[in-house]
Amino acid sequence: MTSQSLPIEMYPEKFQPPGTSGLPIPRDKVKFMSFSTLPLSYCCNVHPSETVSELLETLATQTSRVRKLSSHPIAAGLWLADTVSRELIADVGKQEALQQALTDHELICYTLNAFPFGNFHTARVKEQVYLPDWTNPERLQYTLRCARLLSALLPEGTEGSISTVPLGFKELSHRPDFSQQCLHRLIELARELDHLHDDTGRVIRLAIEPEPLCVLETTAETRQFFEQLHSFAEAQDAFDITQRHLGLCYDICHQSVEYEDVAESIRVLHADGIRINKVHITCAVELRQPGEHPDAREFLARFAEPRYLHQTFMQNVSGIRSNTDLSAEFATNPPEDWLRAESWRIHFHVSVHAETIGPLHTTCPDISRALAAVRNLDYAPHLEVETYTWHVLPGEGPVDVCEELAKELNFTQTLLQELG
Repeated sequence: MTSQSLPIEMYPEKFQPPGTSGLPIPRDKVKFMSFSTLPLSYCCNVHPSETVSELLETLATQTSRVRKLSSHPIAAGLWLADTVSRELIADVGKQEALQQALTDHELICYTLNAFPFGNFHTARVKEQVYLPDWTNPERLQYTLRCARLLSALLPEGTEGSISTVPLGFKELSHRPDFSQQCLHRLIELARELDHLHDDTGRVIRLAIEPEPLCVLETTAETRQFFEQLHSFAEAQDAFDITQRHLGLCYDICHQSVEYEDVAESIRVLHADGIRINKVHITCAVELRQPGEHPDAREFLARFAEPRYLHQTFMQNVSGIRSNTDLSAEFATNPPEDWLRAESWRIHFHVSVHAETIGPLHTTCPDISRALAAVRNLDYAPHLEVETYTWHVLPGEGPVDVCEELAKELNFTQTLLQELG
């Protein structure tokens, strides 16, 4: 959405773009087929910020530098940890300081990452990043705090989006009533976001982010859950607000790791009426013909690290298999069937413009395919680059994170122009 346009949902029968005259255009004839004209965002979960003072320091020293190094205006996709959200909600003065910091550094914020609840930069994050899950009222309250804060940060006339966990991690989600509890919490959130819209005039949309080995990981599972959600919402007389406020964050890396056809995935989600509120422009590691390239497996072993979970998938003639996390031992001495695989894909975010890393390949080509499909939607999802792994990438020494982020943003901006 541009800052001058209104959401198509506000015209339930017909749609007439602002500034036009004459008869309204029938809704089914409207085709935007364009990318969001908001500044491209990058996800600030790459920067450790556990307090408001740390967040303000990050904006002043990191995000402002990324903006200066970038060839176009950018947006800050803020990550507000639970501790930061509580601190901000309790102190209007700190909210005003955050808004002033964005203004001072020529930044806007229209999207938040509310996926990591706690410290995303502790020594070991792994599966803890999915807690609390959507059965826990703490996840609901945290998300609502973020929504209230975002409604005050949004530029005039702009909608907001908030990405969140894909309900939970499968290995931690065995309760028999897990799905029902998630449905209840999400409908409650939709009602609260509707009240927030009434109070502030701001539309905030939740963006549930499917991820490998989570409750929602594949496109098929996502479609099935949203069918449940829409049926449940209809029974609760909440279908319209659910459609307006609940949708997806489509992380390209995640669906690439699943070996999905990302363009077809986006097409069928749209055909099912599942709104993609946000797109994470991301890239994963790929190892081709692992049995023929022991040197590449040795190189891949360097990507095994203790902080983040790196779900690993393989594809062969009999199908797709997964391993919960990458380890150096697994990379160098995998089971025989993994050696015979056509390829492996690893959930390790790497630079969006890197087609190869040493002897490894990446899923970079899927970014163009996904964005081409996004361009053909009849609305414009928020676009955000999310590479958070710079501090754990193997290499000779630390990288200049701000320089690397700017390179990614410049590359993505050029790609959007070429596609658009």
